Amino acid sequence: MSQQVQGVIAPGKNQPVRVETIVVPDPGPGEAVVKIQACGVCHTDLHYKQGGINDDFPFLLGHEASGIVESVGEGVTDVAPGDFVILNWRAVCGSCRACLRGRPQYCFNTHNAQQKMTLLDGTELSPALGIGAFAEKTLVAAGQCTKVDPAVSPAVAGLLGCGVMAGIGAAINTGNVGRGDSVAVIGCGGVGDAAVVGARLAGAAKIIAVDIDDRKLATARTMGATHTVNSRSQDAVEAIRELTGGNGADVVIEAVGHPETYKQAFYARDLAGTVVLVGVPTPDMTLELPLLDVFGRGGALKSSWYGDCLPSRDFPMLVDLHQQGRIDLGAFVTETIAPDEVEQAFARMHEGDVLRSVVEF
Repeated sequence: MSQQVQGVIAPGKNQPVRVETIVVPDPGPGEAVVKIQACGVCHTDLHYKQGGINDDFPFLLGHEASGIVESVGEGVTDVAPGDFVILNWRAVCGSCRACLRGRPQYCFNTHNAQQKMTLLDGTELSPALGIGAFAEKTLVAAGQCTKVDPAVSPAVAGLLGCGVMAGIGAAINTGNVGRGDSVAVIGCGGVGDAAVVGARLAGAAKIIAVDIDDRKLATARTMGATHTVNSRSQDAVEAIRELTGGNGADVVIEAVGHPETYKQAFYARDLAGTVVLVGVPTPDMTLELPLLDVFGRGGALKSSWYGDCLPSRDFPMLVDLHQQGRIDLGAFVTETIAPDEVEQAFARMHEGDVLRSVVEF
């Protein structure tokens, strides 16, 4: 029997979000209903509200979440009612060309729930990233549920569902940062700071944080940055080169998603170094680089999708590292809020006042 719960929707492009009653159906084959405990306010949710993803309004926002499995549908064996899970938007299929090549982190056919959640009048909702977790309960594909140690704080665990995983994975998975490497991170919001944490975890010797906001640079230092550069007052490329013996960094992680900062990343890396784009650009953005420079500098230009993570492998590992005190995921939680405070949280995010606001249910 379907349930009625409260959830945060984006009714139309750039319209204020609001809390409404939504209808959550019973799980069908391969599906699960999850009682949400916490969900981070991610920049991707703001992109949905602004129409920057697509125009399939109304959206049920929220995707960076943790909670308890309440019920499962036919054929579900990997999770059961009562399991504490982090929700993910990479439910690998196991049968696409990437999965068959042993690269499930690039799965091209990830699963979402087949049934739709709706408003009371029957209007179908588009769940953000196939999750829709700014709600008391949500319906997802069972493969979107990753079991982790239930002793971890739900507010902390949920952040691995998107931004923190994206940043850490950009360093340890996509960038392949190694012991002794020099790393520069351009853009020190939640994802950029997570990349700093990932670089430190991987053993980087020098971690250079770049931003235009001194508050963010100060936070990046607490996360493990060894040097900071305010690119409003310094030339970021020249500063990174100066800090790396004139050579440039081994790995430069661009966590903004803008052509100008990408160019900075491109020219701030060492010869044969690696650029990792984890910042999400908008559809209208274009990039122009001299092809001779692309050839002549060698190395690798990579995009990091979800930190190239495999949730079943990476979520439990990072929770364990947090529980051991080897990384401090709690440092990303700036505040906890109620569902009706999401609109204000977007404003604080835009002003750079928070790393993460987390909605608690």
